[in-house]
Amino acid sequence: MEVVAAAIAGKTGLWLMHRRPKNKHHGGLWEFPGGKVETGETRENALVREVMEELGVTIDAGGLTAVAQAQSEGGGDHPPLVIFLYISDSWTGTIQSLEGGAIGWFSPNEIAALPKPPLDVVLAEQLFAQTNG
Repeated sequence: MEVVAAAIAGKTGLWLMHRRPKNKHHGGLWEFPGGKVETGETRENALVREVMEELGVTIDAGGLTAVAQAQSEGGGDHPPLVIFLYISDSWTGTIQSLEGGAIGWFSPNEIAALPKPPLDVVLAEQLFAQTNG
C-alpha cells in the first residue's frame, strides 16, 4: 500500500506534526499528516486530498518536493506499506485538526524527541538530514 505524508514547513523553521487520536492505530503518537493513495490517484493529488481532509487547507501539488521514503514489511492485520514524504511550504486556508488529535509546530530537535510511529522516525531523520535541520 502506498501512503503519502506532508512535511509542512512554517515560516520560522518549525514543522507541522499531527498527533494521532488515541482510538486509532499508533494512537497518541506524532506523525507527518497524510494518508493512503487511492486507486487512480497520483501521489501528489492524494496528498492534496489528505491534507484538505485532515487540516482544512489546500497545498499546491506542483509545489511539492519529494524528500524521503520509508517502508514496512507489514504483519498481522497491517499490509506492507511505503510512505513517501513531500515538503510543502505554502498553503491556502487556516490549518486546523479536522479528524481528531492535536496538531503543533515543532523544531527538528523537538520532532526528534516526540514519540512517533517507526516509519515517521525514519522519515524525520531523512528529512532533516536533507534540510540541515
